[in-house]
Amino acid sequence: MHPSIHTDPMRPFRLALCLAPLALAACGGGEAPPAAAAAGPDGGTLVVAAPGDADNLLPPLSTTMVGRAVVDLVFDHLAEIGDAMNTFGDEGFTPRLASGWTWGPDSTSVVFHLDPRARWHDGQPVRAQDVRFSLALAKNPAIASPFAQALANVDSATVLDSLDAKVWFHRHTPEEFFDVAYQLWIMPAHVYDTVPPEKLATSELARHPVGSGRFRFVSWQPGSRLEIEADTGNYRGRARLDRVIWAITPDNNSAFAQVASGEADLLETAAPDQIKALAGRPGLRLFPWPTLQYGFMGMNFRAAGHRDRPNPILADQRVRRALSMAIDRRAMLRNVFDSTGHMGYGPFPAGLATADTTLSIPRYDVAHAEALLDSAGWTMGPDSIRHRGGRPLRLRLITPTSSAFRMQYAVLIQEALRRVGARVDIDAGPFNAYYAKQTAGDFDLALITYSTDPNAGGAAQSWATASIGPTGGNSLSYSDPRFDALLDSATHQPNVTQAKAYARRAYQVIADDVPAVWLYDFFAVGAISTRFRVTALRPDGWWEHLADWTVPVADRIPRDRIGLEPAKP
Repeated sequence: MHPSIHTDPMRPFRLALCLAPLALAACGGGEAPPAAAAAGPDGGTLVVAAPGDADNLLPPLSTTMVGRAVVDLVFDHLAEIGDAMNTFGDEGFTPRLASGWTWGPDSTSVVFHLDPRARWHDGQPVRAQDVRFSLALAKNPAIASPFAQALANVDSATVLDSLDAKVWFHRHTPEEFFDVAYQLWIMPAHVYDTVPPEKLATSELARHPVGSGRFRFVSWQPGSRLEIEADTGNYRGRARLDRVIWAITPDNNSAFAQVASGEADLLETAAPDQIKALAGRPGLRLFPWPTLQYGFMGMNFRAAGHRDRPNPILADQRVRRALSMAIDRRAMLRNVFDSTGHMGYGPFPAGLATADTTLSIPRYDVAHAEALLDSAGWTMGPDSIRHRGGRPLRLRLITPTSSAFRMQYAVLIQEALRRVGARVDIDAGPFNAYYAKQTAGDFDLALITYSTDPNAGGAAQSWATASIGPTGGNSLSYSDPRFDALLDSATHQPNVTQAKAYARRAYQVIADDVPAVWLYDFFAVGAISTRFRVTALRPDGWWEHLADWTVPVADRIPRDRIGLEPAKP
């Protein structure tokens, strides 16, 4: 599940401009790569310049971009979703830890047959008890996983024998297989059951993952560097790259500088000015990748830092609507993204199957915004700030400094709301500090980028009443029983057309409640060294097929030529 991956950077990528390939010297110090005639077909090191660190490396808890990428590469699912991202039934899913599966006669259970070759990175075999343990852990309230709601329909798992685990569902639904195959990473019970669930997040295991994926964990120096390497004896075959390193930087400009100097190979997301700055230099090309992300300015329904009482300003729908109408979304989109931006339409990415880009949302109208604020009792004072009952219309907007896009939006929004008499104080900081405030509800306004699941139910993890609280993804404390009911109908409707109709009605409920200003439908354009041959990119993570990337022998540089010792039998 990916609703709470907060990043800058799922529809297929669409670039509004035809941009020529970029280039930059990708060899350290501009030195030409040495001859590599003796090198094999596999090898190479990818260095990712990452403006932000991982939060932790536990599958049920990791929510940041770097953390989720590492989890996806180190751990396995029982089955892997296909590139078409089908969520109905098991069509398109391929074996991973399970070499196959058998449905129960009433489709309320499925038996996963584990691959007998599968081993954990410590050498122990993968067993059915690991499936039972992983599901119970992910659903355990003590671990407080923000992803637990996605597994609500998955009841339990039982061990039939060492290689067969039977998963039970509360009720038969079209997406029950997706629920367990996509939302659950399998973890080794013999490793993770050594620490009480409530202490896992602060344990050493949160920093030293043991999985079964084609990459294994090497080291993590928080704020500096995180490294994984190919598991040379993996049951699915050795990853074609030797290692992947995330070079942690404080912001996007620092990440850009690392790629520009050749210290790093991949910049996930480049700002328009950075794309222009790279034009014409050898060694780099554009790296466009599809996403399931959308960006918005969220308005907290609760008082900042106090989930037990309403926000004294934003609990009023008239104020939320007024603030939304005071923001010229199209002008801001052009300002931030130049001609490569795409407008946001609601609580979904436009490429989602259930997206409705025709939703009725507040339009830019400053005069109407001012009239709404007047009607809500907020009158303009001599300081050009509105007041009501002695309280100024003053709001704190949080944003991460790691995101160049959101930093730009923060300044533009501050000025737009100033014009209608609202004072906005920008609270910008490193991503981890920003994320701590967001999850605690310690803000009035927040610039947020969500990456959602490919199904309609992904919206529940960010907008449903059940997701409110310190462990849920609903940091705005938004709640509307109509939305909850409609989305529930959408996720349990076997007819695809009717499921979409329910989802679109649910989205309109949110749009009418105005909990957010929908700013952009995010697609990512980064830069990557021309050394790399990239396989198909999946919209839920550019890294999903990373184990099959290659660096041709002739293109390797010194850091690509550090080989790995083969696994001992």
